[in-house]
Amino acid sequence: MKKRGDYKKLIARQVAMDLVDLIYTLTKKYPKEEQFGLTSQIRRAASSIALNIAEWNWRNSNKDYSHFLNIAFTSTLEVESAAIISLRQWYLVEQELRQIEEFVDRIKKLIYGLDNSLH
Repeated sequence: MKKRGDYKKLIARQVAMDLVDLIYTLTKKYPKEEQFGLTSQIRRAASSIALNIAEWNWRNSNKDYSHFLNIAFTSTLEVESAAIISLRQWYLVEQELRQIEEFVDRIKKLIYGLDNSLH
């Protein structure tokens, strides 16, 4: 299998890692009863973004990589939805939701740019 390059240098992956850090920080204050529910869900979704962007390093074709970028993109939607649920349940405040949304919007644009560069 051919290695393409250093996925750690991709800006999309770096921003996604920053989102993971933010999500972990914010969810530390979620109620214990959410540990295996919303806390786990939003953390897994945020991690999925960075993990699927990293797939670039070992994909044999642009089509394969585009598939993983699509998964990363849909994970941004999952993070966004989970954050809105968190706000509605009073686990987050508006400012925290806006922080998450800013990261998600930036990541979406970066993923879109990456995917367009493959075609």
